[in-house]
Amino acid sequence: MAASRDDYRAFRVLTTRWMDNDIYGHMNNVVHYSLFDAAVNGWLIEKGVLDIHGGNQIGLVVETGCRYFGELAFPDLVHAGLRVAKIGSSSVRYEVGLFRNDEPTPAAEGFFAHVYVDRATRRPKPLNEALRAVLQEIAV
Repeated sequence: MAASRDDYRAFRVLTTRWMDNDIYGHMNNVVHYSLFDAAVNGWLIEKGVLDIHGGNQIGLVVETGCRYFGELAFPDLVHAGLRVAKIGSSSVRYEVGLFRNDEPTPAAEGFFAHVYVDRATRRPKPLNEALRAVLQEIAV
């Protein structure tokens, strides 16, 4: 069963693009994963805990999944609901609901797990205090 908007702790509004539609007239499934990534990383950047160009700690995706309940298509606005399901020593499981326009239930729900690593060595690195504090804001 799909969650509702109330089950998410933060939201970001994302726009669809003409090229997101496939031959069947709706958003192709691979675009959902791009929206998950844009929602989470955009939120982390806005919160000041992710520096994509110069930060020494970055999150690498190690697992993903998605369930589809409805369709999205250009020119829909997508309201991406965010929550953190699990915080480990160097990993985080994010959950994202993609809501079409003002609909109360998501068209899709997905997750991905980040393992945070040292940018140079690509070895796991414990979450820094600032990142951990921001993640706690949307933890369920």
